Amino acid sequence: MKAKTIFYCTECGNETPKWQGRCPACGAWNTMVERPAEKAPKKAPSASRGSALGVALNRPKTMAEVETTDELRFPTGMGELDRVLGGGAVRGSLVLVGGAPGIGKSTLMLQICDHLCRTAKVLYVSGEESERQIKLRAERLQVRGKGLSLLSETNLENVVDAVHAVSPDVLIVDSIQTLYHGDVTAAPGSISQVKECTMALMQLAKGEGLTIFVIGHVNKEGSIAGPKVLEHMVDCVLYFEGERHMAYRILRAAKNRFGATNEIGVFEMEDGGLAEVPNPSEAMLAGRPENAPGTCVACVMEGVRPVLAEVQALVVPSAFGNPRRMSNGFDYNRAVLLLAVLEKRGGLLLGNCDAYLNVIGGLSLDEPAADLAAILAMASSFRDRPVPADLTAIGEVGLTGELRSVSALGQRLSEVRRLGFTKCLIPKRTQGKLAVPEGLELIRVGNIREALAALL
Repeated sequence: MKAKTIFYCTECGNETPKWQGRCPACGAWNTMVERPAEKAPKKAPSASRGSALGVALNRPKTMAEVETTDELRFPTGMGELDRVLGGGAVRGSLVLVGGAPGIGKSTLMLQICDHLCRTAKVLYVSGEESERQIKLRAERLQVRGKGLSLLSETNLENVVDAVHAVSPDVLIVDSIQTLYHGDVTAAPGSISQVKECTMALMQLAKGEGLTIFVIGHVNKEGSIAGPKVLEHMVDCVLYFEGERHMAYRILRAAKNRFGATNEIGVFEMEDGGLAEVPNPSEAMLAGRPENAPGTCVACVMEGVRPVLAEVQALVVPSAFGNPRRMSNGFDYNRAVLLLAVLEKRGGLLLGNCDAYLNVIGGLSLDEPAADLAAILAMASSFRDRPVPADLTAIGEVGLTGELRSVSALGQRLSEVRRLGFTKCLIPKRTQGKLAVPEGLELIRVGNIREALAALL
């Protein structure tokens, strides 16, 4: 007798009894994959039956009955990771760390074991490496093995048994796509397996107060591989960003139930592992050329930390009928919009020019405060006139060419002055009273024409 099968969407996880060319839930084409149907779970006992059997039932509680206690945090040994987590890891939390292959996820998790093992028991479970491979990598990273237990396993039931046998305080799983649940017939890494394994780990974390770090791979679109519900199940989602061939790595929180989601941590990949970068602004501006056209410094807010980044532009006449537009570290659609504003409102004929925009250091600027710096960098490259090396630009650019004020301007100006800049181009209208640091000259402009006239 042929086993019953169903079809599921690899994009959203929607299940249908028959194959369809287009998923009825998310609308994606050719994403339906066949798999064996799971056995129907046994029905849970009803309330009356559970009471008769003496089973403790979960009943609603009033607000006054619920006890509130502050979450118990502990440091991980890396200040940049603690900053992104909101002040440290929370006991009983489930943290998902995602990133591209080779970006440094396993390295980061193994490095924090060096500090955690001093005060807690850590169990490192790997489904991709053997215990010998993990030990060799730990020796290269100078991670002491006292208090650290290693396990190479892909069966979730064996992992749970190991947790009960070792009784660790911290569990690290590398990676969630390699685990499989024995009751699920789907292949490891499938949507059903990832959901069931994550649910079991979440119950383990909440039930026993165990802090769990789970490593997850990303797909070609850059999101966590597996169903989107995976990110809703965990307490914190961290993304490790950056290019494999670049030194700097950015750790960003996409979701955090115990802290802010707009903090970033900056690391540098060295021979001995990941090193923290406590002053990312100074690191991002290291080696900046002086008196070179096509470069300008912007100040953006990453959480409560102001970060200075160098925006470079190259505008050259196009040799083809359709000019090329490229951006790296800057939103492409935003860059094209600013090019149109610069041509219409700034009076620069850029329609027949190729334009390239790049942010140095691997940082991604998604804040409108970097608009003015991008405008000045492109205009500087087009006119072949350098922007003063001691000047930064802060401001949002509108479609009519006007400059809008941005938030936390006082903190940005303090960081600008601390790094030695003496001039700052800001919008003419600002919100609230502005305290200007000593030694910093403010150049107030109302639109991009005034900005270009003042500098270029």
